[in-house]
Amino acid sequence: MADTGAIQNTVRSGAQWLVAALEAEGIDILFGYPGGAIMPVYDALVDSKLRHILVRHEQGAALAADGYARASGRIGVCLATSGPGATNLLTGIANAYLDSVPMLAITGQVASGLMGTDAFQEVDIFGMSLPVVKHSFIVRRAEDVAATVHQACAIARSGRPGPVLIDLPKDIALARAAARAAQPHPALVPLAPNAAALAAAHALLTHSERPLLYVGGGVGMARAEAALRAFAATTGIPSVCTLKGLGAIDPDAPGHLGMLGMHGSPAANHAVQSCDLLLVVGARFDDRATGKLDTFAPGARVVHIDVDAAEIGKLRSAQIALAGSMPLALAALAQPLPIAPWREHCAALRALYANRYDAPGADIYAPALLRDLSLAAGDQAIVSCDVGQHQMWVAQHWHIHSPHAHLTSGGLGAMGYGLPAALGAQLAQPEARVICVTGDGSIMMNIQELATARRYGIPVKIVLLDNACLGMVRQWQELFFEERYSEVDLSDNPDFVALAQAFGIEAFGIDTRAQVPGAIQRLLAARGPILCHVRIDPRANVWPLVPPGKSNGEMMDSAA
Repeated sequence: MADTGAIQNTVRSGAQWLVAALEAEGIDILFGYPGGAIMPVYDALVDSKLRHILVRHEQGAALAADGYARASGRIGVCLATSGPGATNLLTGIANAYLDSVPMLAITGQVASGLMGTDAFQEVDIFGMSLPVVKHSFIVRRAEDVAATVHQACAIARSGRPGPVLIDLPKDIALARAAARAAQPHPALVPLAPNAAALAAAHALLTHSERPLLYVGGGVGMARAEAALRAFAATTGIPSVCTLKGLGAIDPDAPGHLGMLGMHGSPAANHAVQSCDLLLVVGARFDDRATGKLDTFAPGARVVHIDVDAAEIGKLRSAQIALAGSMPLALAALAQPLPIAPWREHCAALRALYANRYDAPGADIYAPALLRDLSLAAGDQAIVSCDVGQHQMWVAQHWHIHSPHAHLTSGGLGAMGYGLPAALGAQLAQPEARVICVTGDGSIMMNIQELATARRYGIPVKIVLLDNACLGMVRQWQELFFEERYSEVDLSDNPDFVALAQAFGIEAFGIDTRAQVPGAIQRLLAARGPILCHVRIDPRANVWPLVPPGKSNGEMMDSAA
């Protein structure tokens, strides 16, 4: 909790206390959109040190705050007015909740005396948000505003991170009072794992012949990448990652087999199916990772390490549960293991199923373009994805070296995430190279944020893969609905280059493979925001694919 002694014993409005508390918490950037009920807060911002980024839709504010938080490790803050402003934040709040992103959402509310009367622009955002926040507050007294902000920030960042909502009635924002002293909020410091459980896990590791690391997004949240990489190097245990776990392990590490699951590497999926010990680190047995759960790693015992004890045993029983500090658990279990035959087997799988980029023809092959762009952008680049085929191609073919450099809507799968998240990430890391990979369906969800990029000169590089359809839905209709295509045709897309230019964004298009090297060079050399429109084959599919309800061992590929 921030030290607020210097600002107490002063009479201020509730809105002024809100702004002062945010400053005391070290918040520097807010993403928002004004309106009637939140107007007192916007008035207080005029005299503050906070930088406000005016987005063009409240959903953009929440998703930009999400991208800011993921790229910086700090709390992302968004604010909106009551009614539609508040409800427009909900998708971004839900996205942060499902991906465990620290966020503070501040909403204006109608005056206290009007609450519950169906007043103009009144909704019960407190009740509506309850399923998708760690905690919600309605502030009832001006003297409680600052303390509520400090408590909300502590909750958002501690333990398993997540979003917290503060609903501020307009009369409370206008009322003047001295601040109530904030009560210290106990920090949830992960405890050392149980010693007996560590000893049992040590015994399982010692006797295992085919152990495998199953790495999830919890590693990045715990800032445990260094501990995980040291553990993998010491033990020699091969590894697989979930979508959100990508980057926790060096993609070039000899024992790393890539992403597992529905669109995972065949090497990763085959290794999981044949391992005898699954060491689960910060993962939750998500259905997209496991396929048919009762066939997942059928011969493996499970050691599950997670800061959130509620995830252990939720979907798959663990022989050993290690709830608490991930770095401490990994350090305690690190030991050289005599598993050379298993490492050789996994290396052979990796070689056998290595990605190929020699697709025939002159059309642009999206996986090759993304691979080449990632290599040219460098290890420190941040990639922000929307949702669809391009999201899976990035996961498969981008060289991701840090989980904080791969921004993707994992749990919610929110189309429209990529551009605002990229803007938030670029503002969090001004010197970084931030690239947004989007599709012709997803870009239209929040395309208005091109105006935000232009206004603030945010130099994101946008790669728009256009297949004139909702590609992932079309692929599923092709494979599982007898090619009965329903409402996936986007052949009447606008001229995206002209549209971006109308927003004041530099833009150009390519449609042949020979143009790719020059396009990459132009993208990366641009000093401001730029969009590259890439036409790709509408029939291109993402391979491999585990059909719904099937085991990860039953992957389909392009030859199936």
